[in-house]
Amino acid sequence: MSAPQSNLETLPRSIQAVLVLGLIALAAFPFVGSEFYQQMVARMMILAIFAMSLDLLQGVTGLVSLGHAAFFGLGGYALALVSSDNGAIGLWWSLPLAMLVAAVAALIIGFFVVRTRGIYFIMVTLAFAQMMFYLIFDNKEISFFGLFPLGLGGSDGKYINFKPDALLFDLENKRVFYYFVLACLIGVYAFLRRLLWSPFGRALAGIRINEHRMRAVGFGSFGYKLTAFTLAGALAGLAGYLWGAQTGYINPELMGFHMSAHAIMMVILGGMGNFAGAIVGAFAFEFMLELFKDLPAIGDFNTGKHWQLWMGSFIVLVIIFAPRGLLGLLTRFTGRKGERHE
Repeated sequence: MSAPQSNLETLPRSIQAVLVLGLIALAAFPFVGSEFYQQMVARMMILAIFAMSLDLLQGVTGLVSLGHAAFFGLGGYALALVSSDNGAIGLWWSLPLAMLVAAVAALIIGFFVVRTRGIYFIMVTLAFAQMMFYLIFDNKEISFFGLFPLGLGGSDGKYINFKPDALLFDLENKRVFYYFVLACLIGVYAFLRRLLWSPFGRALAGIRINEHRMRAVGFGSFGYKLTAFTLAGALAGLAGYLWGAQTGYINPELMGFHMSAHAIMMVILGGMGNFAGAIVGAFAFEFMLELFKDLPAIGDFNTGKHWQLWMGSFIVLVIIFAPRGLLGLLTRFTGRKGERHE
């Protein structure tokens, strides 16, 4: 079986039609859903951007990172640090700044971690993320040689009192913010799909399949992997920025191991290597999370309190019966011809 088939890089027409219907549903949702559910769906879209950024590493390049949430948190902290208590800051300079901060951090960390492989790569990414987590968790303020003090808030986190000012539209309006997040989701997906089929994306796929062969034919795998790691960090920073803008609050938990683990589960749940799977996985993960948390008690047993048990069981069942994720399962049900399993 070819690599595109194994990772569902080529989406059949039936899946494309489903994605178009899903986009139409997202565009129409604010007119039928309450404000509470609008915010919930907006949060799902932000997490879908985060999951797509990880899919660039995990599904396309074959790099499993347990520290990807560090860049998600950095994007949010960048927004919090430049925000003012007296009024909104500009969207069009603060958003690129947040992505740049996350990208620079990913570039520096990636310079060290992409030299490793397999379990060593996984553990080193986790180690760097934990270092950044505790750096912020244990310090309410940090400065460099006594200069440029940064109020990090420590374990209490930081509040963002105003959404960024976009000039042309008002992000304080929840419906406007919803459509801005939707536009970001579409833009990131279109960019990554174009990148997937570019020479750069094909080189990343080749590194995932057989890095030694790619190096033998003249591809510098280190440079390609470092570029992918940096780009993934920048997109995670975009998601973190949007998260901070929506919730108005940032804390170190956003950089913790559990956020990276959630992103990995989203990618696996939806199906790796095509970015649409990351979107489907993010929506499915968050929907099932809310469903399991709201389960009624059975006698003295509080089922909703043990949502982790049900979520874990659900993901295990998906992996067993749909190893290519929910998107692969949907492909099978829509009758795609010529598909085989590994």
